[in-house]
Amino acid sequence: MTLLIVIIVLALLFDYINGFHDAANSIATVVSTKVLTPLQAVIWAAFFNFVAFFIFKDHAVANTIGKTVHGEFITLQVIFSGLIAAIAWNLLTWWYGIPSSSSHTLIGGFAGAALVNAYWNQPGLDFEAIVAMDKISKTLFFIFLAPLIGMTISAFITLVTIQQNLWLRTSIIVASCMLTWFAFDYFEQIKMNEVAHKIYGEAPEWASQKDAVHSLVETYDEMGAERLAEGVSALFPASDPSLTSKMAKSLAGADNSVMIWGIMVVALLFVLTFWYVEVFTTPTAFRVGDMFKKLQLLSSAAFSVGHGGNDAQKVMGIIAAAMVANGDIEDIKNMPDWVPLACYTAIGLGTLSGGWKIIKTMGTKITKVTPLEGVCAETSGALTLFMTEQMGIPVSTTHTITGSIIGVGATKRLSAVRWGVTIQLLWAWVLTIPISALLAGLVLLLVRSLS
Repeated sequence: MTLLIVIIVLALLFDYINGFHDAANSIATVVSTKVLTPLQAVIWAAFFNFVAFFIFKDHAVANTIGKTVHGEFITLQVIFSGLIAAIAWNLLTWWYGIPSSSSHTLIGGFAGAALVNAYWNQPGLDFEAIVAMDKISKTLFFIFLAPLIGMTISAFITLVTIQQNLWLRTSIIVASCMLTWFAFDYFEQIKMNEVAHKIYGEAPEWASQKDAVHSLVETYDEMGAERLAEGVSALFPASDPSLTSKMAKSLAGADNSVMIWGIMVVALLFVLTFWYVEVFTTPTAFRVGDMFKKLQLLSSAAFSVGHGGNDAQKVMGIIAAAMVANGDIEDIKNMPDWVPLACYTAIGLGTLSGGWKIIKTMGTKITKVTPLEGVCAETSGALTLFMTEQMGIPVSTTHTITGSIIGVGATKRLSAVRWGVTIQLLWAWVLTIPISALLAGLVLLLVRSLS
């Protein structure tokens, strides 16, 4: 029990460090464009880091992180060693102003310690018998894919935003919102299917009731969880009541209506602002510039929500995995409510502490960022984080916002991006997981020798 408490404290400390290490991701553009002062920016970002607690309810990323290693190879010593390595690498990269990924530091540390533990006890084991390759491969793939997605979306948003024809710009935004709505609805249905299959298996009654269950979730939000359970019971009258209750709770968590409606409201505010400035007033350079400064408050808030929702979940997964290893809970999805609350609080407090060294790299060294480009980069980063969270993929907010900043820079001209700095960042991204894994393995060997 003592080691479990130490692990929880270390995990929350890592979450706090993650906050100030990654604060630059949330506020670099809004500070470099002088929309907010550094102090105002960290308060703004920290607030919306915590707001994510009320938006992200399914904790898909936490589940992915916690199940990166197969359960039989997870011990408290493994988790402890992984956390020590992750904290050490995070602090080192922060000290030198390198925007490395806290997410991949944690994954590398966790997996590296588990591999040493497994090979120590059972030499010759197959690699895939120790770690979940489907989860590892997705994470590795998105080291490169997340910044590319961010870069593509930010370039698209920039080109749409600078479109002179207001009607065409509005039409493209509306069409993009419709595509986003359908995409998130698709993600929601996938999650619902996964929930039902895990609980009911391939039961024929489930296959015939998919649309009805989907309608239930759209009708009853999380505040009506009991009514949702009653609705599920009506659809599956012969089911075990405990399974019905579990399914209702999981389905409620899979509902992403708050997130998608939030995206739609922000898009509407963008459109209304464009129309007000360009139709109902005289669109001077000053008014247009001031408009983008105001819009950047919205875009930076959205990115901070995505940052909190994505990164806090990674620590939730580690704490939940430790509780499973200690026998306190049966499954990661059964984590107590205080775990998400503590993690969102820790990352918010960490963001309040800032990360000024990395802000310089993110906000000025990659490319010069104007308020318009800040809006486009942050909006792109937020959309990328929301999308990957829905898929349960633990991407790096650092990689995402870097790719988004490169995207807006490249729309001006490719030479506007300082590719030398970008290549240095890529090296840091590639090396983070193996170095963290190596450090964690060494820490575990040290712990074993001292115990």
